[in-house]
This record gives sequence, structure tokens and C-alpha cells, in this order.
Amino acid sequence: MGNEYDWRMNRVLREMEKQELDGLLAFANGWRKENVRYLTGAGLRGAFAFVYVSAQGTVVAFAGNAEDTDAIKAAQWITDVRPIGFPHFKDLILTLSDDKPRRLGIANLELLPVSLLQLVRNALPNVETVSASSLMNQVRLVKSEWELEQIRHAGVICSAGWETFVNALKPGVMEYEIVAAVEAEMKRLGAEDNFMLFASGGAEVMGMTPPGNRRLQIGDMVRTELTPQFNGYWAQICRSAVLGPPNEGQLKSFEIFKEALEAGLAAVHAGATGHDIARAENDIFRKYGYGEYCTSQYTRVRGHGHGLYLDEIPMIVEGSETVLEENSVIIVHPNTYTPLAGYYVLGDPVVVKKDGYELLLTMERKLFTVPA
Repeated sequence: MGNEYDWRMNRVLREMEKQELDGLLAFANGWRKENVRYLTGAGLRGAFAFVYVSAQGTVVAFAGNAEDTDAIKAAQWITDVRPIGFPHFKDLILTLSDDKPRRLGIANLELLPVSLLQLVRNALPNVETVSASSLMNQVRLVKSEWELEQIRHAGVICSAGWETFVNALKPGVMEYEIVAAVEAEMKRLGAEDNFMLFASGGAEVMGMTPPGNRRLQIGDMVRTELTPQFNGYWAQICRSAVLGPPNEGQLKSFEIFKEALEAGLAAVHAGATGHDIARAENDIFRKYGYGEYCTSQYTRVRGHGHGLYLDEIPMIVEGSETVLEENSVIIVHPNTYTPLAGYYVLGDPVVVKKDGYELLLTMERKLFTVPA
């Protein structure tokens, strides 16, 4: 993994130079650890962790507990691992004071506790502190071959999870029983985590809900987004199924969403923007008179990036100017509500290539039906 670390650090240092940063401080809290994981190669569990990168390429990691310290050392990317010194963060502040960067970028500055930011600014009164969140987003946009292998494996888990999902659908089964079966299978296949959205019912369903005690009925459409994490990397599948014969609205809905997904995928290539892909998807809905359901009143995005965070740049929305680069990873999903069959989901993750994309799923695009 030595070459992997060098590849990542070269990307970080190039972006730091472009943005005229003398130092970069990556911050991880209890739920947003992607930047520190990117720089350390280690899975972390604590409430705080940091990595400091100087303009000369010196790297120091700060761990909040012994478990994270051991994990960073075991990854063997960073040899200088120090305690944070909670609650005063003494070791971290001393390192920053000794290096004296003139312009310090903080990745996830927006999530940094105000009290800690004030400690940094008090210790470095003549240093300009700026957000480096977008810098790290841009660094992580393009994946190495090793990263792509992890995401490909997460895609395999996606397909297996959906197969388990469909097999669990039966009249009378409770929603949480389906989720439990999928979680067990994904963990068996090596998933570290799974972000899962779920909804069952008819045309009245306007969005995803937590799984509950509702029992499935004949005629229900059951929707899910499965997003397993493997070695830190996420991939997602979006699919819908019907218990018993689908009605006219469910069939028509599937045809529109399938056409929209395929239009979005046809727009994917290196150099395209999130706007280009979203517009291609939304134009299909406009063609059939459902353009209003592409707005924020009914839906959030038409897809998004994948990586060490499950919902990375680019956001696939009209107006997004993020340019896709070769070996970035996105999911294209025209998920939204329409009055035809309620909320509907259909989406596939892909690796962006020079002239198109590499599909990461083997699961067929169809309206899955379960015999009554």
C-alpha cells in the first residue's frame, strides 16, 4: 500500500499548492471520518481524530483513544501518531504552533467545535484559517485502482443484498424483518456498515421511512436503497418490487424511471458535469408531463458521488458545475415521487470513464414482481 499512500499524498500536496495552503488539518468526528481515513488508511471509531499535513509533506496523526492509535499504526502509513490531549488538545495545538503555517486549511471546518477552533486561532493569531472541505472533496473525487476494487466489491454486496431483499418479500411479513434479513446477508459478505432506506405501500408513499411493524400486502410496492460499506468504501443500489401483479401506474412508472436512468447514464463520461446528467434524467420526466416532480418539493438529487463517504460530490442536480473526471464514481438515480405509483427508486452506480462508464452492478433493471 506504499504506492497508494504516495498517490494520495501527491494529490493532497498538489491541491494545497493550488490553494496556497501552508498546512492542512483534516478533522474527523464521530460520524464524518472520510478525510482522516483517506490520509491514514485506517478505520476509526473514536469521537475525535486529526491529521496534519505540512506544505513540506510532513504528516502527523492525532488519535483520541488507544484503539484508533493502534489502527493508524497498524496501517503503517503514518508513523508519527500522537494523543489529542483532550480536552485542551495540547499536542495538536503544539504541533500547529511549531509548524507556524501562514494559511491553514481545515477539512470539515464546518463540523469543528467552536471551542476547538478558538483554541487553534488563539494559538495561531497571525494565521489565516480557511475551510479545506472542498479541497479534500476534490482530492477524493478520483479513485485509485485500489479504491475502485473496494467499490466494485461493495457493488457485488449490493447485488446480493437486493437478491436477499426480494426473497424476503412475502404477504404478511413485517418491514423490519426484511431489513434484518438484508443486514445479516450483507454483514456475512463483509460489509462494515449499510445505509438503508425503505418504504412499502401504494401510491400514497411520498418518501422513505424507517422500517416498522407494517405487514406487507398484495399490491404493495416495496422500495429500497441499499448502501453497503466495504473497507471504508460505499456503493448503492436502488430498486423497487411489487407483491403480486403490478397495476397500470406501477408499470408506467417503471418505464419512465428506466428511461430516465438510461438517459442519465448515456450522459456519463469524463468531462460531463452533474448538471448534464441531471438534465438528461429530468428531460424524460418533462417529456411525459412530470417535470414538476424533479424539483426540490419532491426530491433531493438525481444521483451523487460514492467513495469514503456515501453521498459525495458531485451532486447530480441541475446547476451542479462539478466536472466528472475519469475514475470518479457516481450513482445515477432519478428517485422521486409521482402520482403514478408514489415514490419510486431505480439507480445504478458506475465508474466514470473517458467515453462512458463501467457498471458496478449485475442486477437487472426491471420492476421485480413477487408471486402472491
